[in-house]
Amino acid sequence: MEDFHRIIDADFEEEVQFLQAFTGIESERAPSVTKKDGELLPFGEGVKKALDFALESAAAMGFGVFRDANYGGHVDFGNGPRTMGTLCHVDVVPAGNGWQHAPYGAEIADGFLYGRGTTDNKGPAAAVLFAMRALQKAGFEPEARVRMVLGCDEETGWAGMWHYLEQAGTCDYGFVPDAVFPAVLGEKGVATFQLVRMLSGRKLTGLELTRLEGGDAANIVAGHARCVIHADNPKVYGRIREYVDGFRTLRREQSGLRPSITVKGVGKSLEITVTGKSAHGAHPELGLNAVSVLMDLLGGINFASEEVNDLIAFYNDHIGYDLAGERLGCAFHDDRSGGLVLNVGQLAYDRKSLTLTLNVRYPVTCTEEELYAGIASVTDRYEFGIVKLSGFAPIWAGDDPELLETLLTCYRDYTGDRESQPVVISTGSYARAMPHFIAFGGMFPEEPDCMHQKDERISLDSLRKMTHIYAEAIRRLAGPDSARYGGREDV
Repeated sequence: MEDFHRIIDADFEEEVQFLQAFTGIESERAPSVTKKDGELLPFGEGVKKALDFALESAAAMGFGVFRDANYGGHVDFGNGPRTMGTLCHVDVVPAGNGWQHAPYGAEIADGFLYGRGTTDNKGPAAAVLFAMRALQKAGFEPEARVRMVLGCDEETGWAGMWHYLEQAGTCDYGFVPDAVFPAVLGEKGVATFQLVRMLSGRKLTGLELTRLEGGDAANIVAGHARCVIHADNPKVYGRIREYVDGFRTLRREQSGLRPSITVKGVGKSLEITVTGKSAHGAHPELGLNAVSVLMDLLGGINFASEEVNDLIAFYNDHIGYDLAGERLGCAFHDDRSGGLVLNVGQLAYDRKSLTLTLNVRYPVTCTEEELYAGIASVTDRYEFGIVKLSGFAPIWAGDDPELLETLLTCYRDYTGDRESQPVVISTGSYARAMPHFIAFGGMFPEEPDCMHQKDERISLDSLRKMTHIYAEAIRRLAGPDSARYGGREDV
């Protein structure tokens, strides 16, 4: 067999061009639509275009492709009796605002390729595809079929993956290039839900909160929030402006918080806007939640509606800046995976109701039932309903030692890094979708996590390295010893 590492380096410029084109497709999930010709786009036009591009590019490389309508698809290399899979996705989270580089401009600067999805997950997906092509060009003949699965709504509920699995079935084992190196030992449980409180909707005389909203998605730290306040007496607005100035200074002195807070007149009302810092919902400590800042600020204003005052007090008393769920009854912890992580992704209020959308990552030995029971012990006292949106049980890869050891060896032999150890992550990956899968890369230990953040980017050096590592992993997992792998049990 020819040296596939040499082929990867020779084709790397083409790989970068592929990733630029892939990144340039705005593949945020959109509402389902049926075109005039009857074609269903369950996740919108952008996601379809990204799936089209990936499958058509793979077909042009000579691979077999399968398409499950516009729900997902896969790329096949070889035809062995077992299937070694890599599970990727083409959709991305909303870009949000505040980028220095256009989120879909795919600009290269200072050795990085910038754009939404470059790290999560289009960059690693490109690395897998070009690893497969390098092995193919080198003459590698896999003894297990190599299958690259492409999901379409990994960021928003996995309906596409479940539909795909009904059509194509599962792979036997493999890896998911949608996390960190050297490998992932366990993934915390993930629960996305809403806290909903219905209100009387009565219009009262005096100071009113007429609008309150913030955030882009459940699994992103809310980077922006705004409210609209109306007063019968416009003189009140001057006092509110003074209060906001004092709040900004006080929080900066007390806690170092430095959100951008603006106040402006809108018609006969006053609008307050807070800009924080977005981050992945699994790592809210890397961001600054604008919803929490705004609710903190509103806690110092007395509205005519006691319902509104009570809701603001509930938020500040039981959520606030707490990222561990301590005041919401769900601060679970275990030795395997550490503590629970709580993120407020979205808020919506319109006089008739208030809805908080939260995303929680809970320890691997905790159950979803325990999680919701703990939250209900607090929210029931305030007449909040819990609406469950989605959930994924935790997984533990330590019971699949041969697969784990092979992946670790591929990483360590190529990088020389023998100090970094497998980790437990708060993010969720498609490793939960099929048995005998382990999340493996593509973020390297020394790299800052920019997934779900503005100016998301991938180092071109890292892209090249992961392509080499994935090619070696595919060669070993789909080679003569392919019958060894499998056997992981969920927690």
